[in-house]
Amino acid sequence: MRFLYSTFAACPVALIVVATAGAQAREVTRAAAIDAALARGARLALAAADTGVARGLLLAARELPNPAFDVSYTQSTPRYHLVLGVPVDYPWVRSTRIRAATTERTGALYRFRMERAASALDADTLYTRALAAREHVRLSRRTALDADSLRRIVVARRDAGDASTLDVELATLNAGAQANIAADDSLAYVSELLLLQAVMGVQADSVRIALSDTLAVPSPDAIAPYHGVTLPVASAQAVLDAAELYASLQRRNRWAPPGITVGYDTYDPGGTGNKLLPAIGLSLPLPLLNRNGGAVALADAERDRARAALALARVESDGGVARALRDREVALARVARGQVMVASAERVATMSVAAYREGAAPLASVLEAQRAAREMLAAYVDDLSRAWIAVATARVLTLTATPERPQ
Repeated sequence: MRFLYSTFAACPVALIVVATAGAQAREVTRAAAIDAALARGARLALAAADTGVARGLLLAARELPNPAFDVSYTQSTPRYHLVLGVPVDYPWVRSTRIRAATTERTGALYRFRMERAASALDADTLYTRALAAREHVRLSRRTALDADSLRRIVVARRDAGDASTLDVELATLNAGAQANIAADDSLAYVSELLLLQAVMGVQADSVRIALSDTLAVPSPDAIAPYHGVTLPVASAQAVLDAAELYASLQRRNRWAPPGITVGYDTYDPGGTGNKLLPAIGLSLPLPLLNRNGGAVALADAERDRARAALALARVESDGGVARALRDREVALARVARGQVMVASAERVATMSVAAYREGAAPLASVLEAQRAAREMLAAYVDDLSRAWIAVATARVLTLTATPERPQ
């Protein structure tokens, strides 16, 4: 008995710790949490580095080959030789190389948008989970207070001769159990806040933020229609297009680009003196020993791999979108049903306590009604959380690509 009373007394202490931490923390909205995660997220920085690599490849593809300046001296006359070699880049090879790099950069931009949306979804999900944990704290706190109030009613009725000692023991056990649940929910709420702080880039040694949003029913505006090509499919398609261009490029590179040499010879003491003798030449590599077969085979393999990856991306994207839309509809339907059931459960719990106070109902029916109401309210909070997460997940998975201007 003393243990149960001490356990119930520990519940307000845990709640006071959470309330004190929340009073000292700064309030953060859902949008602010997402912005902080996007500004400091590690996975987003990696995706940004990939776009930088793709941009560098595009700049390299657009560059022209540098000329070579050759100076030589010979014993025979003329003794000084100055030659400038200018490589000639085939226009069709250069255009294919630039198109391949441009397409690859487009795929990198799509992947960056995917990672950005995934980072925002992580922060959004953690914010929703923290809101649900806060609602569980409020629910368990109210349930613990109701359980203690019921225990006091049972004690008063026992003292008046209308209840037994067994009823007091049952009410005390129920109050102690609810106190433990409230303490556990308080610790779970703090853990969710610390996880959210870590994603936001806030030091997670103590609670430094408080949630300013509420866990309401998701608005219809958050449910966007789905049409178009999703980002994973668009990214895989861009990779395939780039691979096909690179395969074509390697076939065109079987004939290496020619080079033009211009210069002059001079210094002929025994002949024409220091007269400049112009020289011009053409260098044309012959594909006799190497026809770029290894690079062609590698490019073909990369193309085949990209084609298989595109087929897999389409299957996974279609399946993921279908599941996300179905989960969203189911979650919203559960929330709509839960609103009606919660109101009914609260009325039943209130009526059962009133009936017990008047002696019209046994204690077991009161405990059962309170348990059913508590479970219904907790399930409704979980349904709201799942609905928010399902809506956010569906919104991310149905993001479509804009080929004209990927962002």
